[in-house]
Amino acid sequence: MIRIGIVGYGNLGRGVCLAAEKAKDIECVGVFTRRAPETVKPITGYKVYSVEDLAKFKSEIDVLVLCGGSATDLPATTANYIKDFNTVDSFDTHAKIPEYFAKLDKIAKENGTLGAISIGWDPGVFSMARLLFGAVLPDGKDYTFWGKGVSQGHSDAIRRIKGVRNAIQYTVPKESALEKVLSGSNPELSVRDKHARECFVVAEVGADKARIEKEIKEMPNYFADYDTTVHFISEEELKEKHSKLAHGGFVIRSGNTTEENSELLQLSLKLDSNPEFTGSVLIAFARAIFRLAQKGETGVKTAFDIPLKYLYTGDPDEAFKSLL
Repeated sequence: MIRIGIVGYGNLGRGVCLAAEKAKDIECVGVFTRRAPETVKPITGYKVYSVEDLAKFKSEIDVLVLCGGSATDLPATTANYIKDFNTVDSFDTHAKIPEYFAKLDKIAKENGTLGAISIGWDPGVFSMARLLFGAVLPDGKDYTFWGKGVSQGHSDAIRRIKGVRNAIQYTVPKESALEKVLSGSNPELSVRDKHARECFVVAEVGADKARIEKEIKEMPNYFADYDTTVHFISEEELKEKHSKLAHGGFVIRSGNTTEENSELLQLSLKLDSNPEFTGSVLIAFARAIFRLAQKGETGVKTAFDIPLKYLYTGDPDEAFKSLL
């Protein structure tokens, strides 16, 4: 059995717990939290401990699955965890991955541990598709569409506006742009061309809704570059109609093998639960990290660096018999 520890019990931590329950070769030693342990009740019934007690479990955990956020949590904490544990995380700030990798790779090699970073569906599964599609169809263009789905970061940005009580934001791919890509015409598309933002906002009583809408639509790095629609609704409607964390998207490579012949490669995901699916990906890569660590490998790997057979739930060397 592969013994894991789970750090954090938010939406992602819950998803990892559920994925671990489905994996016959995974045993969860416990969930580790910064909250008071008695206040955390995992859906799977796993034991809960304080993160302050992690050092006591160094010899009992094969892989630590880190479920913190990418903005501030993982950059601040992973370096400490990887000194003592093999780790897997879902760091998803794409532009900062090289910097994050270099820092952790050095620490892991110095301490004889192994980690996998940026593991999820994007980065992660979608990254693998982009690399594979580009390798086999070099004369072409990549297009990535996200949604329709809830963007937790954008939703949080709206909730920080004065007068907003609660909010959910959906990233919505534009059908016209998707159709152009699927036609094989290789269009040049801006971020506004590809995606729209749809916001459902619960305003505080007496709040200036016109001001809130203006602040949302003009928010740099989040909404200013997109066609954004704002709907004001009640708290009850938000809970009733917008409580699920669905997401998904497409990776498409459109190109030519000759002037006469065009080719289109596509991977699509439709997810009822973003965190539950991400948790499933993390568990698969935790399995691979365990196996590679047993072979003496150290440092940090991404989804590009891990042979697919090590994700396999059975004997890695037997995967070709049923799947090749």
